[in-house]
Order: sequence, then structure tokens, then C-alpha cells
Amino acid sequence: MGKQINIALAALILAITTLTGCAEQKQEQPNIIIIMADDLGYGDLSCYGSAFINTPNLDNMAREGMKFTDFHSNGPVCSPTRAALLTGKYQQRVGIDGVVTAKHHRDKGLATSEKTFAESVKEAGYVTGMFGKWHVGYQKEFNPINQGFDEYIGYVAGNVDYHSHIDQAGYEDWWYGDTIKNEKGYSTDLITKHSIDFIKRHKDEPFLLYVPHEAPHGPYQGRNSKAERTIGWQNGAKQKVDMSDEELQALYKEMVEVMDEGIGKIIATLKELNLDKKTFVFFCSDNGASRKIGSNGGLKGYKSNLWEGGHRVSAIAWYPGKIAPGQVNDQTILTMDLYPTIMDLVGVKKTEGLDGISAKDHIIAGKELPERDLFWGYIGRKAIRQGDWKLILRSKTAKPLLYNLKDDIQENNNVADQHPEMVAAMLEKLNAWEKDVNQSLK
Repeated sequence: MGKQINIALAALILAITTLTGCAEQKQEQPNIIIIMADDLGYGDLSCYGSAFINTPNLDNMAREGMKFTDFHSNGPVCSPTRAALLTGKYQQRVGIDGVVTAKHHRDKGLATSEKTFAESVKEAGYVTGMFGKWHVGYQKEFNPINQGFDEYIGYVAGNVDYHSHIDQAGYEDWWYGDTIKNEKGYSTDLITKHSIDFIKRHKDEPFLLYVPHEAPHGPYQGRNSKAERTIGWQNGAKQKVDMSDEELQALYKEMVEVMDEGIGKIIATLKELNLDKKTFVFFCSDNGASRKIGSNGGLKGYKSNLWEGGHRVSAIAWYPGKIAPGQVNDQTILTMDLYPTIMDLVGVKKTEGLDGISAKDHIIAGKELPERDLFWGYIGRKAIRQGDWKLILRSKTAKPLLYNLKDDIQENNNVADQHPEMVAAMLEKLNAWEKDVNQSLK
């Protein structure tokens, strides 16, 4: 009898220990928040040198965490970068190599056969939410609800009127899940409100929150601006109301600062709920500032081209207790690296076939990233980054341009003629990459 009791007692202790261990393991799973600005230039935050725009909350995140100086969007425009973020792959590999427009691509989208980071973390028991801009598919089949997100409120187009939530082609575009349901309010504030609500409702379970803001993408509207678009309105992406450069600058400044205010509210919510030390927050932009407005911090180029100003963007990682404060990171990292980084943080087995690499040990422990070649491509333009060297091919017939970014960050001095062997080798790699990613779609 005594032996049976001892055996039963040992089994009970083992069960309790196992359950406790599982509970501890679950508690150790960090929450994940990815915040993406839209068309924010490298120099548009005060912590990146802006003397015009005040971003105290993002500045504080940088002081308490890590600021990146060599972080790049996968594409120089919206949709490709978002596809790369979601899948951890070069966007060309998943068929989203250009902008998915409201007017011309309403049947195009990210295939549901592609596994997103939201689907991966759900396998680890996470609840997932997304509030804001989607822009990788208009039809219901491409909706975030069908791509791993348990909750979604936002818009699927490239941009909407910040007040009426009408897209560029005149369609109503504010969704609750896969159902159109318009909502009164300024889109930036609505995105913040729903994000905070999600955090509060899921504070007792591991969660992943994706917050892709509309700001500061056009139409350029502040909290008190009047709605410009109505259902059926069609005027391309042009803003109907003419305004002076000073008025445009003031609106742009307000749009970035309202976004910063909302990010501050999200961070404050984490601290109030004692979630700050168990939450990894990453902020970045989807591409550089446009030609019309915004600052790329002295970098050459702007949104839609492959100069540094088109894809080198501001980025900040924040994870109190894990990331030492006040760090400046100069390693080359791309948007697609966030997927495997998230998987590493969560402790999920890496999805096969990713192009991105995990930066978790690098960000948290300072471990060096492996050397690798990186590539960009957009409407016939291509570029390769090899260490400090960058080669740009502006068209099939154009001569290649070669720059040493360490000595020439503004890409003013083309040294291709001085390094013909390097140019030939980099072109060979670029062509091989293009063939590889396009082969994936066949």
C-alpha cells in the first residue's frame, strides 16, 4: 500500500511540476508588437535628426532601446515591403513585386497558401490582431482574417481618406474582419484605439499585434481637416484641395506627431499593465519619404526608386530588460528579417523557405549577423548590396552604377569604371537572384 501511495505521490508531483513548467514557459513567451509607418522618411523623426517634427515617444523608445541606422524596407513602395514582412521572403517570390492598386489590381493579392508570421505564432498559442493598412489584396479571400489574424479592423487599400475612409477609386474601405463597417473617426486615432483595446483584452495571454499606420501617407489630412472623398469619388491619388507648401508641411508634421502620440499611448498601456518587460516592440517605415513631402535625412532619392532614400528607413527595437538602452545598431537588416526574428523570440520552429534571417541574438545579445548579399527590385530597376558596396541597375540597357556606401552614403560618386571585376561579379549575382525569385512563381 505504502509503495502505491509513494508512486501515486511521485506521479502527482511530476504532473504538478510539468504543469508549472508549462505555465512558466507560457509566461516567458514575449508579446510581439510590430508598428509600421507609411511613407515616413529616414529623417522624419526627431531622433533621426528632424528639427521640424517632434516625436518624443519614438525618441524615448530609441533611448530605452535600439535605434537602427542601416535598416531597409524590402521595397521602395508599400505593397512589396508588406508582402516581405508578412512572409519573410523576397516579395518577388510571392508575386507582390509592385503596388497593388485600388483601381487596377482589385483581383490581385497575397496567396493564402503563403504562410504569414501571424499563422506561425498562432501555432505557439498566440492570439493575433491587426489594425490598420493591409494593401496586399482587396478581395475577401485575401483579407487578414484569412491570413492568420484573429482580429482585424482597418483598410485594405493603399490609402483612404482619413475621415470618410474612402479609397482612391471611390470605394468605402473600412473593415471589421471581412465585412465593410465604416466607423467615425480619424484613421490614425482609430488604429491606436483598437490596438490599445486589443492589448487590454488579451493582457493575460501571449499576443501578436500588427499596427500598420496610414500616416504620414497622403491624402494629407489632420484631425480637423474635412473629408475629401465620398463614395464614387475618383480622382486618382491626387488631393482635391490645393494648399500652400506651408500648409502641407504643417499637416505632414501633425500627421507624424499624431502617430507618435498614439505609439506613446500603446507603450504607456504596456507599462500600466506591467507588460512592458515581456513585450518586444519594433517600429519601422515601409519605404522612404515621397518626392512631394517628407525628409530622407540627406539620402539620395525618395519613395519608388532604389537610391538609399527610397528604402533606407528609420527603425527602433524596444524590449525593456532584454535590449540594453541607448544602443545604435549599424548592421544591415531588411523588413523580411522580422518574420524569422519573431519566430526566434516566440520559440517556434522556423518556417522553411524564408529569405530573411533572425536578428534576435544580434539585437538582444550582440551576436554578429552572417555576411550575405541583399537585393532589391522594382519595375525593371535592380540593386544588390554586398557589404559596403551597392550596385544599381536602372534598366536593362543602362550602365551599372557602383557606390561604396561607407565612404559615399549619398551615392554621389559612381566608381563602376574603377572596379570592373567587382561590377561583373555583382551583376552575375543579381541576375541569378532575379532568376531564382521569379522561378518560384512558376
